[in-house]
Amino acid sequence: MPQRDIEPLDLLAFEFFREFARCEYCLKISGFLTGSPRAPKANWTTFAQSIEQLFNEPGEQLADAIGYYLEHPPKKQIVGEEGLTWEQELPNHANVADLVLKLVCRVRNNLFHGGKFNGHWFEPQRSDDLLRAGLIILRSAISASPQVSQAYAGRAE
Repeated sequence: MPQRDIEPLDLLAFEFFREFARCEYCLKISGFLTGSPRAPKANWTTFAQSIEQLFNEPGEQLADAIGYYLEHPPKKQIVGEEGLTWEQELPNHANVADLVLKLVCRVRNNLFHGGKFNGHWFEPQRSDDLLRAGLIILRSAISASPQVSQAYAGRAE
């Protein structure tokens, strides 16, 4: 199989995956958990509720990232009558923080499960915009939670 040059968008996707994975770990180690003891998962809704104020009064950069996600939300890949298609419907959510973080999770899912990439990027500019805004949202959310930011810094209790 021929080698392909790594594009800037490939590197951005790697940065997003790395940050997302680290954030999920930090949520779990900080007690934002759901699932069973044998299959623990990060509880994004509980985390969102704990930092809701951040989303109600964001700084300019975060407000722009949130606005992008709300105006151009990532779609969810589903199986329709004619095969794979994209659904516009937003996920159930408790508040804006919960919605935006679930949309960041959707971006991760679309990337990880191949919805946006098959050897080349589908809608590369949109992917770039979603990844950049997602990184701003993740990093802001981490910083807004004392216990998660401690875990992120390697000082989890």
